Amino acid sequence: MVSGKNPTTSGMMCFMGRVVETGGMGRASANGNPGHAIRIFDLPFRGERIDRHQTSARNPMHILMVAPEPIFEPRGTPFSVVGRLKALSDMGHMVDLATYPLGGDVTFPGLRVFRTPPIPGIRKIKIGPSAAKLPLDFCLMILTLIRLIRRRYDLIHTHEEAGFWGTVFSRCFGIPHVYDMHSSLPQQLRNFEFSKSVWLHRLFVSIERWMLKYASAVITICPDLYDQVKRQSPDRGSVLIENVIDYAEVFGAVCDPGQIQNRHALRGKCVALYTGTFEPYQGLDLLIQSAEIVLRKHPEVLFLLVGGHPDQVRQYEASVRSRKIEKQVVLTGQVPPHEIPAYMACSHLLLSPRISGTNTPLKIYSYLRSGIPVVATRILTHTQVLDDSVAELTDPTPSAFAAGMLRVLEDPAHAKRLTRNAAALSERKYSTAVYLEKFRKTLALALERGIS
Repeated sequence: MVSGKNPTTSGMMCFMGRVVETGGMGRASANGNPGHAIRIFDLPFRGERIDRHQTSARNPMHILMVAPEPIFEPRGTPFSVVGRLKALSDMGHMVDLATYPLGGDVTFPGLRVFRTPPIPGIRKIKIGPSAAKLPLDFCLMILTLIRLIRRRYDLIHTHEEAGFWGTVFSRCFGIPHVYDMHSSLPQQLRNFEFSKSVWLHRLFVSIERWMLKYASAVITICPDLYDQVKRQSPDRGSVLIENVIDYAEVFGAVCDPGQIQNRHALRGKCVALYTGTFEPYQGLDLLIQSAEIVLRKHPEVLFLLVGGHPDQVRQYEASVRSRKIEKQVVLTGQVPPHEIPAYMACSHLLLSPRISGTNTPLKIYSYLRSGIPVVATRILTHTQVLDDSVAELTDPTPSAFAAGMLRVLEDPAHAKRLTRNAAALSERKYSTAVYLEKFRKTLALALERGIS
């Protein structure tokens, strides 16, 4: 990444941050030219529309995407954002991504990344709402405005809370707006216990309804969110696009499963794998308790838990040691995303012990197409995609989850039926081709509806 420099915008450059432009082969270059500058007086305002008679979802567009996330860090919404970027690049669109100064670089053909300046004292942000996001979001809002002033875009595509200022700027500049609704914002306030204020919750409910009302199109990532949108804004153009992108293709690099086997001494072991974050709702405590039960009967099983920040890993390592199963439960910490398929290839069982939430975990879609049996808890976050024909579903208790793992381990015919049905479901409903077609439909819908 390089710092963008342009003498014509010195007053604004503090908000431009780092810029990277991707060439045709996906390699980063130092060309930070942000494009043709236009005066704010040339822009259409509320009630006016840019003439887009030559623009369609299948013709190349110039899109401004706004992601209030660390792009890239290996966790839910950043994975989803990168999947959207890859899809837009594959369709031939040009994307300017405005995002935080945190996370690793991403490069795709036609992509330029604009980052806000670093804020002293903020080196990482936790999952969910946090006070640290307030100054980051303010800077990102200013950066969004600068990008809209500096060039004419065909579409604005926002994620999470950026939908708020995306809706405002969409109406001011006369540009269709796609709101990517990864979660319900007022629901997040409660789920992450950010605030118990009734007034703050009501404010976020009102803001969310307003965003849904005026978005040109809304993307939801799971059936529960889709139903919420339909209840709140039944006439709003919304499309359900599950996060089914194959991230092995997105990140390109290939890791040999043999390297993973050697790294963790997996040869000859029966490996039960968990991948993901270590947040409380993921159910790691439940998993460790159920692992203890399984190991009493099958000490040859090795539980491999991939993910987590260092402090979280230390916390669960202490839990494992207290149960005297540290040799059979290995915590790796975070690994590069391109290594995850190799970890899965070394495994005999894939686990999703989540205990709360409604959004379907991204890993479920890669689990389905893996050819490896899945054990998951029987809660809405899973059952809106999985059923008993494609996964071993259990109550969210240690004894039930352990029983589910034991059934799959001890009944090869049952395990084979699950994987066969899972692969068929993945091909039918959750393939990359289906994802891309739904995305094209969303872009076409946004252009057709224009500004509400």
